[in-house]
Amino acid sequence: MVTLKDLAEQLNVSISTVSKALHNSEEISPETIARVKALAEHLNYKPNKVAISLKNNTTNTIGVIIPNILNHFFAKALYAIEEEASSHGYNIITCLSDEKKSKEMNSLQLLSDGSVDGFIMSIAEESQIDNDTEHIKAILNQNIPIVLFDRVSDDIICDKVIIDDFGAAFEATKHLLSEGRKHIVLISDIDNLSVGKLRTNGYVQALTENEDYKETPIVVTISKNEVADQKINVLFKEYPLIDGIIAIDNTSGVIALQKAFKLNYNVPEDLSIIGFSDDNVLQFTDPKLSTVSQHTIDIGKASVNLFIDRLNNKAQNSTKTKIIKTKLILRDTTKPVF
Repeated sequence: MVTLKDLAEQLNVSISTVSKALHNSEEISPETIARVKALAEHLNYKPNKVAISLKNNTTNTIGVIIPNILNHFFAKALYAIEEEASSHGYNIITCLSDEKKSKEMNSLQLLSDGSVDGFIMSIAEESQIDNDTEHIKAILNQNIPIVLFDRVSDDIICDKVIIDDFGAAFEATKHLLSEGRKHIVLISDIDNLSVGKLRTNGYVQALTENEDYKETPIVVTISKNEVADQKINVLFKEYPLIDGIIAIDNTSGVIALQKAFKLNYNVPEDLSIIGFSDDNVLQFTDPKLSTVSQHTIDIGKASVNLFIDRLNNKAQNSTKTKIIKTKLILRDTTKPVF
């Protein structure tokens, strides 16, 4: 590997001169800068990142921990994080927790040895179910910045990027009520997660506030060992009067729409459906599914910007929570309200 010393010896100048020339210092003449850069390019000189890291006490690298790369939301968020980080001169190292607390802990321990400047992460399902986030707090106690996105915890005092999950489900439910729907069911396979609980609460609150709605809120949960297709099929048999569905995870809305057509429901005349699915599912639905858009790209970008702001202001005691606005996009599976 070519070093600053090698360049200095070949040019018969000091190491300090070479370093300053590579950084376009005004102390060095344009001719010397040109000579140094020409030789550096010829010899394919690369800066020693470890040495720079030790000198500046920074790595310009962010550790990103996500629960599931196959989930389109997290894949899209990761894309946005990498793109925004790169635009600010940062690299990322990505780890997958696979929804397991142990893997999440290992990733934090592995990278907190100075490999990264801090973390952007979404909490693993197992950590949320166990209500155990001590491993995350331990990293924060080392003065290593963490920005949580999407799945967060009130017990962790750090910067966060979220959507208004409660408000998004509340608005979606209010729309179905405005259509005159009288038997609205919520479907969820994320009821153990913070986002799932907030969305469920938003649905229940919207129904409770409506004096004309007489039915008890119905929440159908799909566990990991259950087949969503079968569970939703049973839903239609148990609640034959169903006329509205809010699906708060990525896929249940699509499955519910397919089942409704097989059972000869007219959508949206007899039944309206709203999902939380991202645009990756729309190409597979006909009619097009009405959805809550989570603006995933904005979540990823905001996470990076909040992280860099925290990195530059470590002494700041107060934390920030950035709330990304959602949008209810009405398509073919809901009635227009005039």
